[in-house]
Amino acid sequence: MDELIRAQIQQLAPLLAEVAAAIHACPETGYKEERACALLAGHLERAGFAVERGAAGIATAIRAEHGGATAAGGGPTVGYLAEYDALPEIGHACGHNLIAAASLGAALALAAALAAPGAPKGRVVFYGTPAEEGGGGKIRMLEAGAFRDLDIALMFHPYHRNELEYFALGSYPLRITFRGKASHAAAAPHEGINALEALLLTFNGINALRQHVRDGTRIHGIVREGGVAPNIVPAQAVGEFYVRSDDPVYLEELVEKVQNCARGGALATGAEVEFALTGPVYAPMKNNQALLASFKRFMPDLAEDVPPTPSSSDLGNLSQVVPAIQPLLAISEARVPPHSPAFARAAASERGRKVGLQAANALALTGLKFLADESLRERVTAEFQGKNSG
Repeated sequence: MDELIRAQIQQLAPLLAEVAAAIHACPETGYKEERACALLAGHLERAGFAVERGAAGIATAIRAEHGGATAAGGGPTVGYLAEYDALPEIGHACGHNLIAAASLGAALALAAALAAPGAPKGRVVFYGTPAEEGGGGKIRMLEAGAFRDLDIALMFHPYHRNELEYFALGSYPLRITFRGKASHAAAAPHEGINALEALLLTFNGINALRQHVRDGTRIHGIVREGGVAPNIVPAQAVGEFYVRSDDPVYLEELVEKVQNCARGGALATGAEVEFALTGPVYAPMKNNQALLASFKRFMPDLAEDVPPTPSSSDLGNLSQVVPAIQPLLAISEARVPPHSPAFARAAASERGRKVGLQAANALALTGLKFLADESLRERVTAEFQGKNSG
């Protein structure tokens, strides 16, 4: 059965390369991925999947289930997650075009294998998940019940080095707005309340706080608004921050500490302060080690000689309720970081195409192994339930 998967992936190779190239050539940002969504949905429909476009009430989301005798026969459900949103201005500098193609290939290959005589029972579901780059598409889909009856969730992510375990931090996107009082900065500064100074004091407070936070924590921000002219005391200042932690309970505590830094800035200057979320709250990632070990078996050349590097993803939220993995595979040299123009070029390179094909093969084989091996299913479930109850 493994050889059937490998043969299917090789047969699909030209199509997957075409899909990855087409999505790369037409980058679309979060919740605007109309062409990518239509392209993927079309291929799934032609392969016999029952495709729900606009899944979870999101125009560019997809839920596609493999139909026919396999689905009717019951068994566990394997889900493949596709991302296809691009970054503003620099396009597919996170390689989501390769994620989409690899998950498509894995879903098509596993569905074809399950139709063969002697195949294990099971279902294959492809999920098109928009707006990973800050929009939280998976969170919205999760809340709408799109991942119902799912046993495992599989995907890969392009990167600039190989990291089997995806270290995703929980992330709280926080906007802090200070409101003061405008005045002439030279003639009557004493009549003003400087909102920008309150924001700068907040940055100073956060810098002091960084010395006394746990490992696995990140706090970083920018000045979104700081005044209109040097001779006017700034009446409003706005900062935007990401507060991150690998512990969801500590994340809440950390957000409160950051807000206290802002409250101190407001108290010192006399400004008023307001807090607002600027997007969904991302949960930390729970990597299922049993699934990762199975994936690694089908990627024998995968090296793990570096510690994992932190980032954040809406996959973290899904991993809290479904066993999930997202190994990171190198499509570029280590000096080429994601979210850079050079990485966008790597996402359209021959190396990127080959890595995406290898990922599709390993993801499909991992799904097949899960369906065929009861002991693996038991290990995956036991590990996941143990983590949730800890």
